Amino acid sequence: MHIMEGYLPVSHCAFWYAASAPFVVAGALKIRRIVAERPEARMTLAASGAFAFVLSALKIPSVTGSCSHPTGTGLGAVIFGPSVMAVLGLIVLLFQALLLAHGGLTTLGANAFSMAVVGPWVAWGLWTLGRKIGLSVAVSVFLAAALGDLATYLTTSVQLALAYPDPVSGIWGAALKFGSIFAFTQIPLALAEGFLTVIVMEALAGKGGVDLRTITGEAR
Repeated sequence: MHIMEGYLPVSHCAFWYAASAPFVVAGALKIRRIVAERPEARMTLAASGAFAFVLSALKIPSVTGSCSHPTGTGLGAVIFGPSVMAVLGLIVLLFQALLLAHGGLTTLGANAFSMAVVGPWVAWGLWTLGRKIGLSVAVSVFLAAALGDLATYLTTSVQLALAYPDPVSGIWGAALKFGSIFAFTQIPLALAEGFLTVIVMEALAGKGGVDLRTITGEAR
């Protein structure tokens, strides 16, 4: 994703800012509550943000006006829930726009909606579903991270298609074309992100000598 500066019409930029804002506010309230109730979670919050920053900075040129890269938001979504990642993801995207010229300020709302809102919510939903149907923690984390990553790019494909519909097949035809181009790089990246997220989760658990269920909150 990381739709580049100036690539979306002004009205689209305003819409995506407005769509992302409620999730960011809810996330800020959730972080405040987590820090108040569990001060020791600050380091894990920071690690979740750093993980997203590093992975999403590894960009590969893809669709015109955008790029492919891992997102790293599945880790924080599994540990803290999707609301938290709306804030952490927004911070990551803001720093990348200012320091690395990845994305932009006008497109920050759109990029935040796809990477910091949709991706984490899909990841959290799959994580929750996986645990409810009896999948292991590792498998549930893998599916959450990998498919949450892909959900981000499906959303970006729709955002680009809304701005630049195909003259013949319209919005959904354009979305299919954008998504197909993303697929060449994003599917292998999503699988790699899934495996890496499982490894990081196990490292977090192993460092403290605790079960993964404790890291993800299942033991609380």
